[in-house]
Amino acid sequence: MREYKFIPERSLDSYRRSDTSFIVSVILIWGIGIFTLFVCSSSFAKNALGDSMYFVKRQLIASGIGFLGLLFFAILPIPKIRKLLPVMVCITVFLCILTFVPGVRVERHGASRWIKMPFFTFQPSELLKFSTVLLLANFFDKYARKSDDEKSVAPAVVVLVFFVGIVFFQKDFSTGLFLLGIGILMFFITKAKMLWALPFGFLAIPTIALLILTEEYRVNRIAAFLNPNEYGLSFNFQTLAAKRAISAGGFWGQGIGDGLEKLNNIPEIQSDYIFAGWVEAMGFIGVILYFAILLFFCYRAVRIALTCPDRFSAFAVFGCVLIIFLQSLMNVSVVCGIVPTTGIPLPFFSSGGSSIMVTLSMCGFIINASRCDKDSFEEGKKSFSNNYETIDTILFD
Repeated sequence: MREYKFIPERSLDSYRRSDTSFIVSVILIWGIGIFTLFVCSSSFAKNALGDSMYFVKRQLIASGIGFLGLLFFAILPIPKIRKLLPVMVCITVFLCILTFVPGVRVERHGASRWIKMPFFTFQPSELLKFSTVLLLANFFDKYARKSDDEKSVAPAVVVLVFFVGIVFFQKDFSTGLFLLGIGILMFFITKAKMLWALPFGFLAIPTIALLILTEEYRVNRIAAFLNPNEYGLSFNFQTLAAKRAISAGGFWGQGIGDGLEKLNNIPEIQSDYIFAGWVEAMGFIGVILYFAILLFFCYRAVRIALTCPDRFSAFAVFGCVLIIFLQSLMNVSVVCGIVPTTGIPLPFFSSGGSSIMVTLSMCGFIINASRCDKDSFEEGKKSFSNNYETIDTILFD
């Protein structure tokens, strides 16, 4: 009987340890997110649903699944993840297609972004972000190993446009545009050829403008952003209420007691506008604390990417950090009224099982990459040599 060994016979001292500082930053920012969700949602949940812990309980359950995803992507060898990547991409695309199937899809506010699961709803576009990053990282690793005559970015561009198109058809404009931006940034990070960007821009810009103008609510959002006071009782109500809550926080904040009266005036504060609740409770000190932890989180992740000898892992880590960091900046900018309203959640904070599950899974991959050294990677690569060389062919050739 053939014996399989998943752990190479090496001394423990030869292994590179996981980045403990990054793990601490993940736990810290997740813990603050759960605390903020409790502060912001308890009053509304008690009055509307009869359970002040309703949103917190749901977030903890989703976080439990997310931490299982974290362990999965943190423990599974990187070559094995690449081997399973085609399966992951196919599952993600299949879930995205289900958002168009009546009886399975869940429509909210005129958009079909969610699907029914046994005990919860799931938003496949969140998983699509992670899958897109891994897929592009896999492609660019192969791209870097080719000669100049063989290099072509056409497959990556086609895949990216296809994924973005799926999200646009779900009427999730902001997520589709965000996904497109992440994909383009990965082209820059990997130093791939960008000659396609010019003709693509000539087509993409008018297409995006057309998508905005053909949906009334998108036009209204832009109009509300340009004239905030005129739409203060309709499209801009959340933003103006969030600004008042932020102003009320002052320097030291209002604390976490019954003084947070303005939170009840912000609809769905437990979701996209939760940052306003954090600032009102903790004040400007809370803003500094949040960005200090976020920047430390990103610093450790970028450091992992820069020191990782595996090009695929490094590219994927950069992509994951871009998703979490830019999504955080976009959400905070919306809450502060700097950019028009979008449906982008705040990672680790906003109530939503899909977001926290995928975010924690991405953190697991980053932790895995932090352990990647040259020797362990080469040995892991040999362990899956029967399939490793064909992965890129399966995906792109």
